[in-house]
Amino acid sequence: MQNYQNLEINRKGRLAYIVINRPELRNALNFETLQEIVAALNELRGDDSVGVVVFTGKGEKSFAAGADISQLKKKTALDVFKPGGMQEVYDLIEMYDKPTIAMVNGFALGGGCELALACDIRVASANAKFGLPELNLAIIPSAGGTQRLARVVGKGKALEMILTGKMIDGDEAYRIGLVSEVVAPEDLVAKTEEVADKILAKGPLAVKLAKLAVLAGFETDQRTGLLIEKLAQAVLFSTEDKNEGTSAFLEKRKPEFASK
Repeated sequence: MQNYQNLEINRKGRLAYIVINRPELRNALNFETLQEIVAALNELRGDDSVGVVVFTGKGEKSFAAGADISQLKKKTALDVFKPGGMQEVYDLIEMYDKPTIAMVNGFALGGGCELALACDIRVASANAKFGLPELNLAIIPSAGGTQRLARVVGKGKALEMILTGKMIDGDEAYRIGLVSEVVAPEDLVAKTEEVADKILAKGPLAVKLAKLAVLAGFETDQRTGLLIEKLAQAVLFSTEDKNEGTSAFLEKRKPEFASK
């Protein structure tokens, strides 16, 4: 395993936790941390024992409080187009071939909120705080915030949060659909692992292709999306896992999937 300066990689069964480990800076996301996230994802991609990846922040106060402002202050116009930026890293997370869960345990602001949005599922503590305050710095959310937030919660609510910098708690995030679960802080890990276990119980190839069909279909018209869905199903109909899943159901036993 690679040694990480700003992350912890913790494995628990078939779960892998990517923990942003900069609590003294509220887990702010500098360039070096982003590069370590890419390295960690590449490492976990090749580990067949890992079925779900969970992102969270070290400590109880912050998931990720956004970009490192000291680095942000030095940015010039051309820096936006350099490789390895936050938008590029979050695109990698969104399209990652294993399911991802954001376990939001505190402040998820700016780039931290956008990190959560790039994950497939978001589970939040009741004391979580979500917000996109970039306009206070005379810039905009540019790691997917203007796009993913509107797709998740609707254009009106996204514009309200972005234009006013409004910060919302876990309960409001659940009410508007930004997160799928909100629980007491002491129940956050258990709830996240409950969600992960439900995913891990499914056919792994079906999980991968379901994610692909939803993401690819969402970016196109419905007719093309339905074709993507049909092609994904055709692939799955040819797998050993499909035969195992249907046989296990008929025989009233737990399936044993082999990713074949």
